[in-house]
Amino acid sequence: MQISNLHFITNRPDHAEQACRGGVRWVQLRVKNAAPDHWKQLALDTQAVCRQHGATLIINDNPQLALEIGADGVHLGKQDMPAAKARALVGPGKILGGTANTFADIEQLVQAGVDYIGLGPFRFTTTKEKLSPILGLEGYSAILKQCAAAGFTMPIIGIGGITLPDAEALLLTGLHGVAVSGAIANPADIPGTAAQFVHHLQELTV
Repeated sequence: MQISNLHFITNRPDHAEQACRGGVRWVQLRVKNAAPDHWKQLALDTQAVCRQHGATLIINDNPQLALEIGADGVHLGKQDMPAAKARALVGPGKILGGTANTFADIEQLVQAGVDYIGLGPFRFTTTKEKLSPILGLEGYSAILKQCAAAGFTMPIIGIGGITLPDAEALLLTGLHGVAVSGAIANPADIPGTAAQFVHHLQELTV
């Protein structure tokens, strides 16, 4: 299973569509404090966008909804359902991602059988409530060295306030890729900004 090096996190199907037009092929739908029917409709609308563009759809924090609509997978935050329980629920055929802030978090997620890990936050971000301690480049370097020493080959994605100029230094720490939200969604030209990210990350990983 190929884990993309660029994850776009959004709660808006229209933003997902614009990002996919710019070349994004991995969309995580993160919806908070929404009624179940509204959440499901957002998921179905985003799924239609992803299918049109051949993109992977990951549902944040709702394994049941991911199963119900046939999404590609689910991503769990640190306060969400335990990863081992989610894996038992969704089975081996779904992509399962988990959020980590420490090496101990990563050890637990690896044991639980996740397919990739979102490690962060890189810096302060307003899109996330209950923010874990900021890692910065030094934090990433230290944790990824521990992962290498432990023999972990799990794709690890940096997340949390990441912008385009950060990507090169972050990938040099050993990260597989980056997850972004506002850095793509906030500029007026979402497809153009997404295309810049896609192109830059392709250049860094050849």
